[in-house]
Amino acid sequence: MDARQTANDQARAFLADVEDALAPAVPTSYRDDTLPAQSTVGTTPPVPQPGRPAMSQRATDASALMLAAGVASVPIGGVASLFVYTLGQVDPTTLAIAAAAPATIALPILALCRLAGRARQVVEAAPPIVHQHYAGPVDQRTVTATARGLVARSRGEMKG
Repeated sequence: MDARQTANDQARAFLADVEDALAPAVPTSYRDDTLPAQSTVGTTPPVPQPGRPAMSQRATDASALMLAAGVASVPIGGVASLFVYTLGQVDPTTLAIAAAAPATIALPILALCRLAGRARQVVEAAPPIVHQHYAGPVDQRTVTATARGLVARSRGEMKG
């Protein structure tokens, strides 16, 4: 039995050495007890979360503006439905033309405003105009090439 017990002790020692070798060098968890208890919720401190970040102030303002416009459209829709109800029978073609008229007027106006905005951006981005004036003799020559044909050869030689 003595040999068997020594083998078991050696196996246990070997397994303990393997566990020590495979143990992580860095602890897998850490608790910071120096944090104040009232500022945390739960057992872990806050960390940046993956995914989409919170909405910016500009996005929040735009969202509130859209909600306000949606709420403001309710009375307009109510007046329109009351108007249609009081008319009794409405020709669908006339109703479609009347409903499409504001859009047909607004779309070109919006397109022109957008075009004017882009034109303003182009003008602002353009380099400044620089006028350079030189004094001295001017030599101007005009050369006309008259070589025509499928395989024409034009030499840049000046005669005369």
